[in-house]
Amino acid sequence: MTEMRTVALVTGANKGLGQETVRQLAGRGWQVFLAARDRERGLRAAGTLAGEGLDVEFVELDVTSDESVSAAVKAVAERVDRLDVLVNNAGVGGPLLDPADMAADALRALYEVNVFGQVRVTHAFLPMLRGSQQPRIVMVSSALASLTRAGDPARPEHGFLSLDYASSKAALNMVVSQYARALPGFKVNAADPGNPATDMNHHTGIHTVVEGATAIIRLATLDPGGPTGGFFGNDGPVPW
Repeated sequence: MTEMRTVALVTGANKGLGQETVRQLAGRGWQVFLAARDRERGLRAAGTLAGEGLDVEFVELDVTSDESVSAAVKAVAERVDRLDVLVNNAGVGGPLLDPADMAADALRALYEVNVFGQVRVTHAFLPMLRGSQQPRIVMVSSALASLTRAGDPARPEHGFLSLDYASSKAALNMVVSQYARALPGFKVNAADPGNPATDMNHHTGIHTVVEGATAIIRLATLDPGGPTGGFFGNDGPVPW
């Protein structure tokens, strides 16, 4: 009997951390859908990885659009009968404003991607994930979401003021906790990729995307005895 290959989908994957996550998962022999809102860039990224001999397909997906997400689910369902792993990587960074200068509209725009978008995609793909014998969901969070570290003057997170981005990732961590308790049989966890050099930070990060993908890959490949409802970085658990 032929063993079924693992099927995964990664959002925000046309470049940077998302593309590297796709590369590493597909490198394990998995069938991976590279999801991105920009069709041209997504097709180019998927083509590059397919040219490396990896089983990667592009699916157009804008996490802020119900119609786009529904179309993406339909497109994936036409290719496979289930989804084993969903990596919610899509995210944006906001303007570097003092918290006192940030208006609600700016906060709302970022939450539409970093929080509501993750819920929108997860909710839409749950039926396909329920078809898996070992469903796993990974939310890409940030150490800036850690209230413990933000409250520690000795930590770099303490000095980084980001009302929109940091709070959106803290909200996403609670989303993870809620899903983990509501979805028995699932492994739902938040990943802290550290500070990889990507377009979001103008490539000023101190880690490579290969290093940044470490925690994501670990959570995406959990065995049945692995944790759920946790927050993990490359070196293990991250405090809430």
